[in-house]
Amino acid sequence: MHPFAIGLFLVAFFSGGWAAFLPVKRATVCNGHPELCNRSYGNVTHLGAHDSFAFSEDPLALARDQEVDIPSQLDLGVRLLQAQSHMNDGVLHFCHTSCALFDGGSVQDYLSTVLTWLNSNPNEVVTFIFTNPENVSLPDVWAPAFEDSGISDLLYIPPVVPMKQSDWPTLGDLIDSGKRVIAFLDFGAETDSVPFILPEFEMIWEDPFSVTDPTFPCSVNRIQGPLATTDHMYMINHSLDIDVFDTGILISDPEDAPTTNGVTSIIANANGCAPLSAGRAPNFVLLDYVNIGEGLQAVNQLNGLS
Repeated sequence: MHPFAIGLFLVAFFSGGWAAFLPVKRATVCNGHPELCNRSYGNVTHLGAHDSFAFSEDPLALARDQEVDIPSQLDLGVRLLQAQSHMNDGVLHFCHTSCALFDGGSVQDYLSTVLTWLNSNPNEVVTFIFTNPENVSLPDVWAPAFEDSGISDLLYIPPVVPMKQSDWPTLGDLIDSGKRVIAFLDFGAETDSVPFILPEFEMIWEDPFSVTDPTFPCSVNRIQGPLATTDHMYMINHSLDIDVFDTGILISDPEDAPTTNGVTSIIANANGCAPLSAGRAPNFVLLDYVNIGEGLQAVNQLNGLS
């Protein structure tokens, strides 16, 4: 056969019907562990960074809740990034309480940073839980930030909303589909107009936040929607605050972070919440100062990993 004809044959072979019989590549390591590939997203515990944007190495930066930047948090095993939004000069930013107190930059730039990390780590599933205290428009402001950053192409859209904890696809399926980012918003989600930003409390309940009691007593603090509590995923807010001179002003407690982020404290909090969710471990463990303590070790234990 003429070489040109052979070339056409090979093109036809790999682009035509026969290509359908070639094996589909399957993820074999998911979020760092082969054991998690066949595990439902709704049955995995993820390490989370509270106020992930609010990082600083300066101990005098009292509004910080993290010491290391976003890529470093992800490199440490964080797979849930939490952040609070505020408008700043007409642009959506991530800020701590107000942008005058701690401005973490624009949401679009933040998402672009995460996308760069995801492109270098193709076998990872990452979750966002963002707050929207100013009820900023999803179609007009939130959606463009996701789309212009380029990360919207990776966002998973469930077949139904709300979706039960037991109905989520596996981590392997999410990675194989290319839709390996899940974005939740605490308030104002409009899935009819922006289907890739999901209502948090219809599918995730949380225990109390701004906790000053190191025993972390558990209760269902925030929940919405028609699903039963046990059909929700859930997050434990395992970040300890201190009341500055009994003024009611709360700041995160870095001195106790080695204990707060220790295996004993995290597992105790998880065990305290499990009876409220049919004995299941939390889906998300949210920490301040993720570079301190044993957060990933505790999450691995909750996932049944060595």
